[in-house]
Formats: sequence, C-alpha cells, structure tokens
Amino acid sequence: MYLIQILLPRADNDGRPFPREEFDRIKEELASRFKGATAYLQAPAEGLWRQGEESDRDDIVIFEVMTEEIDLA
Repeated sequence: MYLIQILLPRADNDGRPFPREEFDRIKEELASRFKGATAYLQAPAEGLWRQGEESDRDDIVIFEVMTEEIDLA
C-alpha cells in the first residue's frame, strides 16, 4: 500500500485565495478515484522553495490518498 501526498497552494501567484469549493471538488474527485481521501485544509502548513538567490513561500493544503499500486509511466 502506498500513501500519496498532494501539496497544493492555498492562493494563486497574486495572493488571491482559491475558493473552498475548489478544494472540496478536488477532495471529492480523489475520494471517488481512490475510494477515500484525507484533506488537511486548516493545518498551518507552509511551502518554501529557492531559485538562485530568491525564496518564495506558499501556505499549502495537503491531500492524502492510499493506493495499492503506482503507475510510474
């Protein structure tokens, strides 16, 4: 069994938050495809990445699904 985590930003590049309905839609789609999903929408998670001298950060939400196999193609 594999645990897959999907990390998504809470807002677009201009800082506008994505609507809650969009995350609900993603959760429903994942639950339908993988027969279940966990969504961490309120957790204070932060992403940070660097490109050269610059750093960017995002507040993120995390979705988790479990699957028996992974298609690496």
